[in-house]
Amino acid sequence: MRIAVYELRQDEKKKLEELKEKHGIELVTTGKTLNKQTLKLCAGCEGVSILGRSSLDEELLAGLKKQGTGYISTRTIGYNHIDARFAKEIGLKICNAGYPPKGVAEFAVMLMLLTLRHYKPAMWRQNVNDYSLFGLTGQELGNQTVGVIGTGNIGMEVLKILSGFGCKLVASDKWEKEEGKKYAQYVSLDELYRVSDIITLHVPLLEENRHFINKEAIDKMKTGVILINTARGELMDIEALTEGIESQKIGALGLDVFEKEEGIYHADRKTDILKNRDMVYLRQFPNVVMTQHMAFYTKANIDSMVTWGIEGILDMYGGRVCRQEI
Repeated sequence: MRIAVYELRQDEKKKLEELKEKHGIELVTTGKTLNKQTLKLCAGCEGVSILGRSSLDEELLAGLKKQGTGYISTRTIGYNHIDARFAKEIGLKICNAGYPPKGVAEFAVMLMLLTLRHYKPAMWRQNVNDYSLFGLTGQELGNQTVGVIGTGNIGMEVLKILSGFGCKLVASDKWEKEEGKKYAQYVSLDELYRVSDIITLHVPLLEENRHFINKEAIDKMKTGVILINTARGELMDIEALTEGIESQKIGALGLDVFEKEEGIYHADRKTDILKNRDMVYLRQFPNVVMTQHMAFYTKANIDSMVTWGIEGILDMYGGRVCRQEI
């Protein structure tokens, strides 16, 4: 089988070579995104694997179908960069990737600690040899009530980690899990907003929850609440977040993701004009910690995503059950 791998990063190459040898497949690789100009690179390939910067709209999907590609994998968990509905209509099969939950869960807890201990302004001061303490009084994580929205694999791992800190834990999910009840009390979303000192998001992006952290939701939260997002930027209404920071209703933000981050994150933009005013404005606050969508970025997770990206295509091509078929 011949597979084209787009957006190939240096850190993926070793595992990709291992999979090539293991399965006896032919690979066409490029660091470029899949777009109108690079579509021809995958001519003659039964499968195509991409990352999140390749936006597969109807035109591109039809182009893939026309030249004989039948299987697409995204080496990411999220797949909102692919028009999955249209792909199914024209007979293309798609799968996404998965990885162990520990990396993202640990990163979410790290963002909680960074915001609670005012690490960002402390780091700024050190850079100019200011070692004063005024304004840097922190809080202990174990003294907080933490609300976990979404208790899937990652949310459950967050609960397990936080239980070791001694936090009071509450959770909200459409499907309450017996394992989750060992660590947290399941409550309604409104109750979680009301009682939580820290709220962390661990749900997939769906049309029904786009911008569900909005002004109405924030108004129901404690004054000084800390919000953590390692899931998807589109879950949050940025205008409402900014207003909450400016009014001090929100005490701090820890954001690994941001709406309209595409074309900015995962690239060197030092000499560029960033075309995301909300991002540029919000990041300058001392109580807003932002990272470049890197919570997933561990060796174990990279190897897992590459493996699922290739073996998912092979499973679909071979008519086998694919763990992550969409």
